[in-house]
Amino acid sequence: MAAKKIIPCLDIKDGKVVKGVKFQDVKDIASPADLAKYYSNNGADELVFYDITASSDGRKIFADVLNQVVSNISIPLTVGGGVSTLDDFETVIANGASKVSITTGALKNPQLIADAAKKYGSDKVVLAVDVMRVDGIFRVFLKGGREDSGLEMTQWIKQGEALGAGELVVNSIDTDGVKQGFDLPMLEAARNAVKIPIIASGGAGCIEDFIELFTKLPDIESALAASVFHFGTVKIPELKQALLNAGISVTLA
Repeated sequence: MAAKKIIPCLDIKDGKVVKGVKFQDVKDIASPADLAKYYSNNGADELVFYDITASSDGRKIFADVLNQVVSNISIPLTVGGGVSTLDDFETVIANGASKVSITTGALKNPQLIADAAKKYGSDKVVLAVDVMRVDGIFRVFLKGGREDSGLEMTQWIKQGEALGAGELVVNSIDTDGVKQGFDLPMLEAARNAVKIPIIASGGAGCIEDFIELFTKLPDIESALAASVFHFGTVKIPELKQALLNAGISVTLA
């Protein structure tokens, strides 16, 4: 079995790393460049950079902040926020991103997935979905969780995979920042719907939550988290050692 990846997430707003609960009550935490450097030096396998208000504000990504992050790390970086055209893909990749994450841009123009995959390769295209239960249905939201797309999750991710997305981030709005564990039913539904690698996001509160994720859903490739890493509740070297002790393969720094 391939080594599982541990991925910190930098949610960027107004040039600062922020975190909220269920996408609400967002508060400043730290400098993106400083935090990125810390994670790069302390065992993170990859890093995700989300400009969380670019789409809702109708603007492009903070290229200057992205450049500062890239110059401070030596691990792969996925970047998202405000990506709605092939030109945006070009800008993000030219500024050092390893992969590009699309959410609202893909929902508004699904052909963007296919066009980007054709031009840059599927391995560069990450489809991110923000999902919340609405009347018991896994519904996909856009604009940073502010607007219901009306689409059911499995319907949308199957379409995304068919169009050429090479990786999927499933972020549970229901569990985001709550720190009570990953949304296993949602992730299982996603895993059963597509074959591309899945990054689980939303809900991690302790080391045991990561162990539970990879034990109960061994086909999930990666785990993404923010609060538990930002506030030091979970330290990545200790997390990886605990995963190894539980028989789960990881890569040690």
